Amino acid sequence: MDLFASLSQAASGMEAQSMRLRHVSENIANADTPGYRRKLIGFRETVDGVEAGPVRLDRRELARIFDPGHPLADESGHYDGSNVDLIVEIADAREAQRSYEANLRMFDQARRMTQSLFDLLRR
Repeated sequence: MDLFASLSQAASGMEAQSMRLRHVSENIANADTPGYRRKLIGFRETVDGVEAGPVRLDRRELARIFDPGHPLADESGHYDGSNVDLIVEIADAREAQRSYEANLRMFDQARRMTQSLFDLLRR
């Protein structure tokens, strides 16, 4: 694999993990929003690396919350909460961050190797 392809693949990995982290942040921000469904994002391999796939909504059941005073409560005093689990979101955020950092290190290494090659060619 040539160095420029390595740079491209690392950059695509950083972009995909950045998108993932954006959706994890949205999930965390909306954890207490009634009726909010967790956003999921997958990845697909391309010729140039990886890209984020389409955003899907988590179809798991929403939490039923008992609060008769809530404006969205039904006759039984319940309303639909969100299906966001903060522990899962924090774990996903850490995984995305570590993946991003690994791609960044790969990008930096490929950049340094390219710079060294250019330095050798200038001599």
